[in-house]
Amino acid sequence: MKKICLYFQLHQPVRLRRYRFFDIGNDHYYYDDYANESNINKLAHTCYLPTNKVLTDLLKQFKGKFSVAFSISGTLIDQFKVYAPEVIDSFKTMAKTGGVEFLAETYASSLASVRDVEEFKRQVAAHVKTIEDTFGQTPTAFRNTQLIYSDQIGEAVSAMGFKVMLAEGAKQTLGWKSPDYLYCNAIDPHLKVLARNYHLSDDIALRFSNQGWGEWPLTAQKFKSWLDGLDNAEEVINLFMDYETFGAVHSAESGIIEFLKALPAVLLEDKNYAFTTPSQAAQKLQPKSAINVPTPTSWVDEERDLTAWLGNEMQQEAVDKLYALTPLVAQCNDQTILKDWEYLQATENFYFMGTKFFANGASHTYQSPYPTPYEAFINYMNILSDFAERLRHAVPTTENNEVKTLKAENDLLQNEISSLKKQLVKAGVEPAAAKKAPARRKAAAASDDTAAAEKKPAKRTCRKKSDPKE
Repeated sequence: MKKICLYFQLHQPVRLRRYRFFDIGNDHYYYDDYANESNINKLAHTCYLPTNKVLTDLLKQFKGKFSVAFSISGTLIDQFKVYAPEVIDSFKTMAKTGGVEFLAETYASSLASVRDVEEFKRQVAAHVKTIEDTFGQTPTAFRNTQLIYSDQIGEAVSAMGFKVMLAEGAKQTLGWKSPDYLYCNAIDPHLKVLARNYHLSDDIALRFSNQGWGEWPLTAQKFKSWLDGLDNAEEVINLFMDYETFGAVHSAESGIIEFLKALPAVLLEDKNYAFTTPSQAAQKLQPKSAINVPTPTSWVDEERDLTAWLGNEMQQEAVDKLYALTPLVAQCNDQTILKDWEYLQATENFYFMGTKFFANGASHTYQSPYPTPYEAFINYMNILSDFAERLRHAVPTTENNEVKTLKAENDLLQNEISSLKKQLVKAGVEPAAAKKAPARRKAAAASDDTAAAEKKPAKRTCRKKSDPKE
């Protein structure tokens, strides 16, 4: 029996204001409220609310047989609470059916997992608490920002207590292996890994409304025929995509909503198919093998790597400058500053600085609110400069921190010296050395005095200057 894991991610960053419209150094509010409200309300009515209604009806119709999974960033939940609380209510209604799993992720959909492990852990903990408070679930499955995954990141996720993690089924990850099996982390086998079948996922998410596509129009029956053509031994087909696929990326007029309505019924008519959540798949299936991913992968662009956010010098400088502030942020208690810190980490801020004009690079230009990547960089760095100055005023002075650090290091060194001396005394080495030292010092001092006396120059007598008259 093939299991279908249907997962959706939801994230919308808090859009930043253009620096020309506020006074850097005096005006510390960085967000375009009008753009944010308009964007969230538009998505709520074209995608979130109608698609939630469809899924809720399907979960009730196929109760116990149909299930879905979501990861919703803390940033988007914050915006829902302000601009569209009815969306949160609709997710709660859906969750009551018992067929929904909410996954954990970074709070702000950030790059913390590849830049700062402690910040990564802090954001994940904050997101878990938000999911618990909002939906009453404690996540046991994890989906990292943009499906970023590596062996080291998986090890850190496992150490946080998660049982399963989602990843991209990239060629550089799987090689000849199929994404349609359960795998495990190469460092910590306790962490199960679900790999996205990007061919089937992107047929829906990217190509559905493309009339130039050879498979257009895509129907539920045609999609099932592709699943039927897979090897019978394959166990789980992971269909992971953006939730905006339904109604935003592809409009309702394209037939995408009708496709979603029809797919569960078509598949569940066949006893060879069943739906599952990520946690259920991890519990019921055994890993086929470990997957080795030494370099981080993602689900973005043809390269499936991090170049969408770190591909040029502007992006690298912006990310470096941002995470260089982490030690100061760790000492800050100002909740407004801490919230700004989260929002400034959103990957989209760096995505807009991208200069990739090949593969999927056109989407970088299309989705950006800035006329050029350089403009996005300048805008962000101006805001970041203002943020850094606020942060420095909000925490103890750097000098005091350095003094405390040096004192702590000195205390540690003294303790190590004291411990070493005790070990030497116990071994019978220190006393003997201590007795001989004074004698050697006296001999050396006497030798130095003798040498100094021998080399001492004769006393010079200054002749009185003759009188010019003599």
